[in-house]
Amino acid sequence: MVAEGAAGPKTGNRARRYLNAIAGTLVAMLITFFLAATAGSLIPRNADWREPRPGVEATVPILIGTNGIHTEIVMPNQTPYNDWLADFSLSDLALSDLDSVEDTFTHVSVSWGERTFFLETPTWADANPLTAIGALAGGDAIFHVAHYAQPIPSDDYRMLHLRPAKYRALADAIAAQLPPEHRATIMAGYGRYDVFYDALGTYHLGQTCNQWTADQLAGAGVKSGWWTPLPGGVMRWVPLPSDN
Repeated sequence: MVAEGAAGPKTGNRARRYLNAIAGTLVAMLITFFLAATAGSLIPRNADWREPRPGVEATVPILIGTNGIHTEIVMPNQTPYNDWLADFSLSDLALSDLDSVEDTFTHVSVSWGERTFFLETPTWADANPLTAIGALAGGDAIFHVAHYAQPIPSDDYRMLHLRPAKYRALADAIAAQLPPEHRATIMAGYGRYDVFYDALGTYHLGQTCNQWTADQLAGAGVKSGWWTPLPGGVMRWVPLPSDN
């Protein structure tokens, strides 16, 4: 006959072992992910690419930006090779005084991400782990577009120069990811100068916002990491201002 309560400690020990096993597995998975992400980002695509020299040949300057978690591509509003304002009109912004500020905007920032996480996370303090996990499991994509006035290169916004044909390829590839009806589904941004649009594609662990950035650059012939789910994997290939 088993004494009353004798099973309690054994059950508790089994539960602790079970929880410890789960925790150990999660830690091992995270370590594997970070190691794989680091290794993948170190493998270059377009390894022989060399940045053209402005003043020596025609170039279009762009910026690659990061906030430490997410990356974006910042491009001139209008060039002879592309007019972003035709796709991302300033009139889409929630501005009552647009006439007084529209001439100050010079650049447009484009980034790609998962719809629910993007829309529900205006600041990192609003981040919901369950939403993030759901995004990594797979979700519809949207574009986050912000308008900037004379952005200044910095450690977090690094300049790249592209030859005109390569810039056109970059712009065309991004524009091709806009569904025809994207202007009919404009979604409010986080502030006065940004907005969301529908985008093609599915976000998941293998295709994150940072992977998207690297893929766009690689498609334009720029040296980029092979697998870059983290921002550092993107930025490692973009020279710091002091290196230019």
